[in-house]
Parts: sequence; structure tokens; C-alpha cells
Amino acid sequence: MKNTLKASSMIAVIYLFTGYQELSAQAKKDSIKEKQIEEVVMIGYGTQKKENVTGSIGVISAKELADKPNSNPLSSVQGKLAGVNVVNAGAPGGSPRVDIRGIGSLTGNTVFIVDGMITEDISFLNPQDVESMSVLKDPSSLAIFGAKAANGAVIIKTKSGKGKPVFSLNSYLGIKKVTNIPKMVNSDQYIELYNEKVVNDVLIPKPSDFKSRADYPADTDWFKEIFRTSIINSNDFSASGSLGKLNYYGSVGYLQDEGNLAAGKGINSGSGFNRFNTKVNLSYKITDNITIGDSFSFSKMRTDQSQNPLLTAYIAPPLFSVMNSATGNYQNFSGYDIANPRAQLDLYRSQIREERLLNNVWGELKFLKDFTFRISYTSDNYSPSKYEYTPVQTYLPIANQKASTLVTRNLRNRNYVWDNTITWKKRLGSHNLEVLAGFSRTRDSQSEDYWDAKNVVFDGTNGSLNIGNGTDIRHFNATTEAKDGVPAVTQFQNRIESFFGRANYDYKGKYLLNASIRRDATSQISTDRYKTFPAVSLGWVVSKEDFMSGQNVFSLLKLRASYGEAGNPNVRRSYDKITTNVGSAYFGGAGYTAQTIDLFVDPTIGWETTKGRDFGVEMGLLNNKLKIEATYYDKNSNDIVASIMQGTVSGASNWNDYVTNAYSFKNKGIELAVNYSAKINEDINFGVYGNFSSLKNEITSVAGGSFLNTGASLFGNSIIRLEAGQAVGSYYGYQVAGVFQTDAEAAASGQDGAKAGWFKFVDQDGNGVVDSRDKTFLGSPIPKGSYGFGVNFNVYSFDIAVDFQGVFGNKIYNYNREQRYGNETWDLDMYNNRWHGEGTSNTNSMITSNQSVILPNSFYVEDGSYFRIRNIQVGYNLPKSIAESLSVKKLRLYLSAQNPWTSFKYNGFSPEILNTDRVQMGIDNNIYPISAIYTFGMNLTF
Repeated sequence: MKNTLKASSMIAVIYLFTGYQELSAQAKKDSIKEKQIEEVVMIGYGTQKKENVTGSIGVISAKELADKPNSNPLSSVQGKLAGVNVVNAGAPGGSPRVDIRGIGSLTGNTVFIVDGMITEDISFLNPQDVESMSVLKDPSSLAIFGAKAANGAVIIKTKSGKGKPVFSLNSYLGIKKVTNIPKMVNSDQYIELYNEKVVNDVLIPKPSDFKSRADYPADTDWFKEIFRTSIINSNDFSASGSLGKLNYYGSVGYLQDEGNLAAGKGINSGSGFNRFNTKVNLSYKITDNITIGDSFSFSKMRTDQSQNPLLTAYIAPPLFSVMNSATGNYQNFSGYDIANPRAQLDLYRSQIREERLLNNVWGELKFLKDFTFRISYTSDNYSPSKYEYTPVQTYLPIANQKASTLVTRNLRNRNYVWDNTITWKKRLGSHNLEVLAGFSRTRDSQSEDYWDAKNVVFDGTNGSLNIGNGTDIRHFNATTEAKDGVPAVTQFQNRIESFFGRANYDYKGKYLLNASIRRDATSQISTDRYKTFPAVSLGWVVSKEDFMSGQNVFSLLKLRASYGEAGNPNVRRSYDKITTNVGSAYFGGAGYTAQTIDLFVDPTIGWETTKGRDFGVEMGLLNNKLKIEATYYDKNSNDIVASIMQGTVSGASNWNDYVTNAYSFKNKGIELAVNYSAKINEDINFGVYGNFSSLKNEITSVAGGSFLNTGASLFGNSIIRLEAGQAVGSYYGYQVAGVFQTDAEAAASGQDGAKAGWFKFVDQDGNGVVDSRDKTFLGSPIPKGSYGFGVNFNVYSFDIAVDFQGVFGNKIYNYNREQRYGNETWDLDMYNNRWHGEGTSNTNSMITSNQSVILPNSFYVEDGSYFRIRNIQVGYNLPKSIAESLSVKKLRLYLSAQNPWTSFKYNGFSPEILNTDRVQMGIDNNIYPISAIYTFGMNLTF
């Protein structure tokens, strides 16, 4: 990153000191010859010239999304925008996690406004249909969306048509391969470590306690058994243009991603994803003042969900074969409480099927010259259905076999957004004013049915997986109480009603003002349902001042500052039921069910609120060929709803899970973005970009001075603590200062039961005893900084683009590695660097199953920094003369590589860990790995 910033700086210096005046003069001549196109960005309920924007908004164009082998358009944003942290999913069809300027809340996600519809999931959206994306980063930009905007918002505009008919065909075919697979021990090494463990753990071992290689002839690499190189293929066709007063855009596309988990054996459904989608955008101008339109999207998706065997493959010993040659069944791991990873992958079938219909109908009326009224109604209907089938596991002993089970879940989501706005736009001499007033109503509703049955026989077709074909059939819905381990069935309806307004003002394009206010009422809050969210932002275009008229350095110099508020009512509550049945009391022989207050609840849980400010400077140099933008931001989230410990309350079952408006935290940092583009001549041009973001996240207060121990745990030892003064998701445990080399050293440490080869925990309080009071914070999963940079060239008919991306300063908790407390296998690093005698290691412990070694500690906290080549793409455009002879406008062929190389130190598949739970965002626990993707593609326009 440093080298790229230096390179960008050198470019600027070269132009400034070697003929700068001549270049500036030539640039001005070029600007006279070429008609300049003003950059327009999308803001809430409208658009605005980029030069007049006073908030912080990042823009992604269709070009930056095209030709990337990603099912979700947000995946292609990674590394492109300062302040926007995208963590991609490895699983096919998975949605990335997007954090804009840190953590705004522990619940909810970034929202997307797609053609007027507000949603948290855009997995239905074909990246080829996206024209542009505006990422709203500061609260002044977000406040206009009020109750939906606490975690940030992205406005997505899909493509439209105009003019002569244009037809496009975009297609690519690629292969996906899991990279950086952890190296595990082989059978010889496993037996060596196993027998070493026996010596370390058993006081007087017997010969039968040891293992012999002669008894275990197999040597299985379980990762090779479950992974494969797979195929990804996408094909999209679109047509756009005009028919009289009708403008149209239509597309149809199909994406198939096989996934890297090896399907095809047993009844396995693998980890594949496929999506069929169609898109139609229409606008019809009835009169000069009346326009109507419709934006229609339909998608049909199927996601195969194998029972993820990654953790099992990580811990399974290499001693066993996949199949038992004597029985022909999958091999049972006799003496081990570990599943056969291949059997786990093969003998489980799960699938999600979803059809989603999103339709936006709108109309626009212009009247009294300066007024525009717009009405928009968007419906979003989708009904995911999921089944999970587990057959009889015949490889287990008969006594351990269970009947086959089939579980089905059917959800119905019916959402709508109804928006009404009126805009007054007026120019009075040098004063420009635009006033917007609006009313909006949204409703999100969901219902669910849950069915399960036993003894369903699968014959190879989905049709056989019918609840009616089984026995012991059970049905649960919203009126049925959960029981026998069946989770509660969801049913809800959330409504928000809003009034909002905004005023944009500028004087001669030099002095800018944006002020907005929104008042929301929500059904999700039982008290204080109304909340008001104000915002204001100011800008000063210094370069338009008279005293700047004689300079040739800045084509743009703008200062801006903003303040705004947003909210989140979508928070956890649990006050529906606060009593528990405790048995029967007998009076006169009659039995009556007794009840007691089982938990304490807070019935007054209210809004979460986010308040933020930022200060920025935007510069354009060399006639805007070089653009620099720098921003400082400070965002505070208050009344965050989550659990805390309530140790002073006795007898409540939720003593460690008391939900209330408990937390406040802040995010602050700086953002820097640099872009340079130059046209050498008609046939050669190039561009360079770079961005950098810093972030400091800190919990500033917790209700009652409390805290929360949470996250994954082993034997009741939680890994994460939420406490004031620390970042969200910080790990909590013992600090390792090395490994005890002798028993005498261990005995003198005050660490209970310690002996040579154990981790040496730091006595934090210095009282001579090492116990739970010596636990400390071990690091945060939140990167201190992130960056992205890239270059692109167009040389005659060839184009080349390379993107780089990375993060630093974050920590990963290697929970996969910690989860070995029996006979699980080891990775090669443990074999090579273990302690096995005085002086052999001061980093890795001895081989042992003692639980003291797997207490949460800093050994399992690893560096999450990485540097990655995100994309490499080389394209060839058919010369225009040849293309015209073939009756096509454009034909481009390209080769691309996504994630071909990543540099990191973490002992796992990838340091990019996707946990949607922001509290556990850095814990690697059975996470599907990121793949390298190599594609060949074609863009045809005619």
C-alpha cells in the first residue's frame, strides 16, 4: 500500500515539476474541445451533482461491477471504497457482510435501496443489471432514511434504456479452487503425536494405550476427500432502447456455481448455487408533464447446503479410510467421537429454494413549472422453502443408528414500501434552492410453517422428500409452542410510518447547504414509538472564489462538514413470556400447574440511535485528472440493545442474558482516496486509484457498569467479552508468556496443576496465583486499517486491470485449532513446533488433552492481516472495422483471475472470516473458505 501511495505521489510531483504549466494549458484546451459531463450521484429520494454534495458518498459504476465472477454485486466493491469494509462469503450464493465506517449496531445489516425497495438482502440481483451504486457513509446522508439507516445504506440504480435498440450478451465460464489449504499431519506423524500424548497424560501407561501404525494402514487426507475444483458459469442477455415515448430495458440471466464441496456421492446435494433472473425497466411519457414507469425483477434461486464438514475434516485423524472394504459402508471411526467427514458430506441433504418477485410502480407529475410530485409503490414477495434430510447412518453400529429424519421450513415474506414526495426546485439569480417533502410507509411481514417426520425414504428425487411419506409427523406454526428441541417458529409484522423533508441550497455553486429531517413511528417499539432524525451539512467550493481565479493548481477545492442522526428499532426483545411451568401443586387431590417468574425483562427497550459527524476536503488537479479526497469521521452509537450480566439479581434464569439498551460505542477514523486518469493519445490511456481507511472502535459505556461474556466457548469458558474501553468482539483470556520448560518452573508459577510443556500464563495482578482474575483482553477482530489500490491500461485493442486489497491490525481467534480436547488430529505446524522436552519450543505447548491448555488464551489469537491480489483481468476488443463487418458494435474477450494470491500468516484457509454475528465476527469456526476463480468471458453488443 505504501509503495502505491508513493507511486501516486510521484505521478503528481512529476506533473507539478516537469512542465506543469504546459500540461495545465493543454488540459484547458482539451476541455474546450470535449464536452464535459457532470458527475451525478444518487442521494436519498433524488440525485445531485457530485460537486454540490456536502455529505460523504462513495460511487461505484457498472464498469467496476461487470465481468467479476460474483453472484452478489457487493462482493465486487471490496477494496474499491474508503470506509467500506466488505467481507466476502466463500459459500456459493452467500451474501457478504458490509460494515460502513465501523459497527453501527449489533443487530440488523446495511440496507439496500433497489429501485425504491428497501431490503437487507440483494442476493437476487444480477450484477449485470446494476448501473451504479451510491454508498451513503456519513449520518447526514443517511438521516433521510431514518429508522433503516443505522448500519448504513447503499442506493442501487438498475439500468434503463433510451434511443436506438441495443442488445448485449455477456457470458463467462470459470473454475474455482480452494487455496491455502492447511497442512495436516499424516498417519505416521499422528501416531507419533498420539503416543507422545499418552506419555504426557497417563501416569503409568499400558502397552494397550499406544497405537501402532501396523493397525492403521490408511493415510487419508480428508481435505482432498471433501474438496474439488468446480465450475462457475454465467450467461446474461439484455435489450434496451426506445419505442416512441416508451423507454425500456430488459434482461434475462442464469448463473450456476457448483461449489467446492465434492458432491456426487451418496445423496449429497453439495454446496452449489444457481439463479435464474429476469429484469424489466419501463418508463412511458404520457405528456410532457406526466411520466409513469415500472421496475420489475423476478429471480428463482436454489442453494444446496451440505452439512459443512470442514471442521470435521480439520480434526479427523488420517488413520481411517473413507470406506470399509469389508462391508462396503462408510468407515466408522471406532474409539473416536468424530464423524467420518466424507460420510458427513455424503449422507446429508439440504436445499433452499426461493422465488422472489420485486415490483416498483411509479408515477411522476410536473406542475406549476417548478414542482414535481412522485409516487412510488414497491412490493417485495419471496417465499424461501428449506428441507433438511438425514438418512439412516448405516456406517454406525446398529445400536447407534437412528431413523431417517426430514425437516421442512416454509417462509412467506410480504413487504412493501409506499413513498410520496413533492419537490420544489427554484433558481433565483445566484441562489439555487431545492426543497423536498415526503411521506413513506413500509411494512415487513413474515410467517413460517415447520414440519418434521421420521422414516422418509429418499429415492434420488426431491419429490420423494415429502413429509407425507414419513411417520411421526409434526407440524409447528406461530400458534404452536416449541418443544422437543424444535426451535420457535417466527411470525411477525413490522411497520414504519415516516414524514421527512430536505432542503438543498447553494449560492453561485460556492456555498452549499443541505438540511434534512425525518420523523419515524414504528410498531417495533412499545414505548416512545416516535423518533426524529435531523441532519445538516455544509460545503465551500473554494476553487470558485474570485481569489482562486488566477491559479492553475486546483480545478476543484471543496471543504465540507456534516452532522446527522439515524436510528434502529429492529432490536432484540424477549418480554412476551416471563413465567415457566414448574410442576403441579396438589390441593384436595387435584393437580394444578404452578408457575414462577423465571427471568427478568426490560419492557421499556427503545430505539438505538447513531450520531455522527465528518469533515472532508475534495481536490481536483490537472483539470480533474487527479482527484484526492480526505475525510475525518466520528460516529457514536447509543442505547445499543444486547445482553449484559446481571450478577446482582439472584434466581433469574437469564442472569447472564439480560437484554436492555445496554451499550454505547464509537467509531472514528480517517479516509483517503486518490484517483488519477490520463489519456496519452487516442489509443492509449491509463488510470491509477488508491484508498486507505483507519478505524478505531471502542465500547464507551455499558449499563450499570456491567459486561457480557459471550461467543463460542469450551467447557463454559467464553472467548469474547463486551466491556467498556474495548472494541466490539474483543477476545478475553489468558496471555501466554511462553511454555514451561521444567516442572520446577511450573510449580513455582502459581498456575494450578501446571507442569513442563504447558502454556505459561501471565500473572496479571501480580498476586502470585494464576486464576480467572488474570484473564485479559487479547485483541480485536476489527481491522485498524484497510486499503485498496489498482491500475488499468487501455493500449489499442487491449485492456489490462489489476486490483489489490488488504486489511491490517485485526486478530482472528482460531477456534478450529482450539477445539481438540480428545484424540483429534493436529496440523503440521503443531507437529513441527511443539514442546517435547526442555528447550524444544517456547511457542507451542506439549501434546496433551488437558483442558488447561485449551483455555481461551493468546496462542489461539492470530494475526488477521492480509494482502491480496483481488483481480487481474486482460481483455481484447475486436477492432471497430472488423466488428462492423460482422454487424456487431462491440466484441470483447477477456481472461480474469479473482483472489489468485493472498499473503497472510494465519494458520487457516483464509484470514477473511465471514461471521454475520458482529460480536463473533473474528472467530474461525467451520467457516467456508474463499476460492480463487479463473474465468474466460465474452462481452457482445449489437
